[in-house]
Amino acid sequence: MIDALVGGKLYGKATRRTGNSGKPFVTCKVRTPTTDGDSIFVNVICFDQTVGDSLLALTDGDSVALAGALTPKVWQPANGEARPAIDLVAHALVTAYHVQRKRQQVQARREPPAHAAGMSAMTPLPGDFPDDPL
Repeated sequence: MIDALVGGKLYGKATRRTGNSGKPFVTCKVRTPTTDGDSIFVNVICFDQTVGDSLLALTDGDSVALAGALTPKVWQPANGEARPAIDLVAHALVTAYHVQRKRQQVQARREPPAHAAGMSAMTPLPGDFPDDPL
């Protein structure tokens, strides 16, 4: 098994399906760019409900990074040369939406409330300006 982090853009929309056992899963395709300017499609399947719900909330073209077990394969169309194919069983994902939310949470923890110690939100503190002799 290869544990991988794959980044790219969602191609189409993720779909929820149900297996023979009755357990739901989500599938999608991610278009991942390569160094030579081409791209590889990654076939993604996800059994985790939280990750699956996040994939379903995305739309075509949204950037996504997925972590999981990767299986490289070779696909040969009827008309010609062999091409790489990648299957990924995703167990985690990060999107631009997750990054924005995480950034807001971190900033909220760093910034004291505006009413704290009688200071306004715009009051500079010593050391805020590197050239300040204080």
